[in-house]
Amino acid sequence: MDLVAHSLWFLVERKSFMMIASRLVKGLATLFACLSFANTAQSQTVKTNTTWPKQAIRIVVTFTPGGAPDILARVLAESWQQSLGVPVLVENRPGYGGNIGAEVVAKSEPDGYTLLIGTVGIHAINGALYEKMSFHPINDFTPISFLASTPNVLVVNKKLGVNNLHELIELAKAKPNELTFGSSGVGTSLHMSGELFKEMTGVQIRHIPYKGRAQSLPDLISGRISMLFDNLSSSLPLIKAGEVQALAVTTLKRSPVAPEIATMAEQGLPGFEATSWFSLMAPVNLPLTLQKRLNTLTRQTLNQSEVRNKLLAIGLEPAPGSPQDLSRLIQSETNKWGRVIYKSGAKLE
Repeated sequence: MDLVAHSLWFLVERKSFMMIASRLVKGLATLFACLSFANTAQSQTVKTNTTWPKQAIRIVVTFTPGGAPDILARVLAESWQQSLGVPVLVENRPGYGGNIGAEVVAKSEPDGYTLLIGTVGIHAINGALYEKMSFHPINDFTPISFLASTPNVLVVNKKLGVNNLHELIELAKAKPNELTFGSSGVGTSLHMSGELFKEMTGVQIRHIPYKGRAQSLPDLISGRISMLFDNLSSSLPLIKAGEVQALAVTTLKRSPVAPEIATMAEQGLPGFEATSWFSLMAPVNLPLTLQKRLNTLTRQTLNQSEVRNKLLAIGLEPAPGSPQDLSRLIQSETNKWGRVIYKSGAKLE
């Protein structure tokens, strides 16, 4: 009987142990499941918190404040600050035909926090003009969107005594190398406008480069330089105020904001065209998701009727598009200005 009782006791105790072990295993499984869920939720939370943008964005402008690229940068910055909820800073880095500021962006991390207001000078002219560059004007950037374009305008000192393009050409031919033309920097579309003018007319005028329009316009008004190729959007207030004389716009058609100013082509230079255009660029290898996001933000800003009307009123024509459209434009403009530079023989260190 003792043996039977002992066996029965063993079976009861074994069954209790198995029930406890089973409950323990189930408890541990539930605990691990909870921990796994918590880790997954935490991972998702971290992922959500690290989405772009989570810090200040800077837009680098390669010219001094007040010009067309600076205006566009500040339009984007104001709009994006409101929609994204992070600071968007405009940083002016003028000099060296735009290369100083462009280098900063080209060598930045492709994380969407450092952007560039690209120009025809940086991306389509400088590559042929400069012997050495610390970055590649096309391969080191990710195109985001075309921003806007503006005609260039030829303005002269009022005391020069000319009223149209024909009179200016005659004066320049009578005084070779005595007249000077300014621009907002070597390699800019404004500089190239002057080189194209020299090539098509055969005149000899000296180029005086400045770091930006802020330095060139006072010298034009005072007579230190004879003429200036400038963005119409920048010079229009001075033209309307009568402080400088506008002779011609450099587009094939007259500008709707200043229809009274004749084109170069209308005044004896058929085919003369030199437009300043501006784009939004990022460092190369920007993730596709960020490229699309920035393109969408740019389109949304520039397609607002209030923004468009303000830009049109100062001579800037907004036309945001796809990154592919921008790439095709850059290639076409590179070919065009490369030919002009080759014919002019211009080269810079």
